[in-house]
Amino acid sequence: VQLQASGGGLVQTGDSLRLSCAATADIWAMGWFRQAPGREREFVATISWRRDRIRYADSVNGRFTISRDSGKNTVALQMNSLKPEDTARYYCAAARVGDVHSIGILASQYDYWGQGTQVTVSS
Repeated sequence: VQLQASGGGLVQTGDSLRLSCAATADIWAMGWFRQAPGREREFVATISWRRDRIRYADSVNGRFTISRDSGKNTVALQMNSLKPEDTARYYCAAARVGDVHSIGILASQYDYWGQGTQVTVSS
């Protein structure tokens, strides 16, 4: 399974960006993580196959929205009110094991990872 992410870029504080990620095969939970230079990879958002369970990191809750298409293998992350501290490389992740309700907030719960897309927010 391959994950192809797109949509990153350079924006200013308060701007919006939309990230997208497509998987090449059927998978269960999908999520987004991010990693800033010198920091560990951290959880951002996750969504179940059935789209009935969603979780966000406290740092992005209310500003970011994760969604998944009806075909289930494409996930998007709408990022609004971006802040400089959102600057990081964003990674899409997908789980091979699970069910229609599965979500994941730990990196260890995912089997496949995209190459990442850079988001830079200037102040």
